[in-house]
Amino acid sequence: MKILITNDDGIDSPGISALAGEMKKIGEVTVVAPRTEQSAVGHAITMKIPLRITEYFKDGEFFGYAVDGTPADCVKIGIRNIMKAPPDIVISGINHGSNTAINIIYSGTVSAAREAAIMDVPSIAVSVTNHAAKNFQFAAKLSRALSLLVIKNGLPNGTLLNVNVPDLPENQIAGIKLTRQGKSKWDDIYEERIDPYGKKYYWLTGNLVETDNDLTTDQFAIKNNYVSISPIHFDLTDYNTYNSMQSWKIENLMESLEKG
Repeated sequence: MKILITNDDGIDSPGISALAGEMKKIGEVTVVAPRTEQSAVGHAITMKIPLRITEYFKDGEFFGYAVDGTPADCVKIGIRNIMKAPPDIVISGINHGSNTAINIIYSGTVSAAREAAIMDVPSIAVSVTNHAAKNFQFAAKLSRALSLLVIKNGLPNGTLLNVNVPDLPENQIAGIKLTRQGKSKWDDIYEERIDPYGKKYYWLTGNLVETDNDLTTDQFAIKNNYVSISPIHFDLTDYNTYNSMQSWKIENLMESLEKG
């Protein structure tokens, strides 16, 4: 099995090392990751700046390829230019910090997996629910087992799995839940500060407003020490509203515009 691994925390992060080590037990691993941290860049891709790739070594051994770009860039160039054959699966992670609810939109980790799904490659995004995470091994083992399930059962084109694992020892994990994306979101605050030269600048902070209250949602599941596994896709169409808007007679707008 050919496995492409990437992340948004950068190629030197502990999470990606734990993931790569575990995935090597079941396949041929290629690591293509950002040279520096790219958290919250979403699905950005690089268009007007050259992408440079360098071989990256850890402890004197070749580890993977560092890209001066975004997580989505890494997936694109990894599949199109670095790997000799397309991967059987792409895994993005292990991210430091959760990616649940509305936060999924901003996540570089999830976007990398989404890019793979756009390219018709099965993919998984994996996160541990702490920015100073210490427990990566269980998330890595889960990634290995889940990858085998995905290869066995398949995923629809365009769908990926978003996985969030509590930052706890394995014996404290309450279980695993199949979940949906929640609706909790961040209440962003831009703190006004003063730099050493007396000029104002702003620093993004905020608080998570938790509106989810059942174990079928990703955020509530991880809050209660469950692993959350959510199938998500990149079709953003609201089909209920699409159907209800049929009565609006949108096509008649052109006639109204012509009349002034």
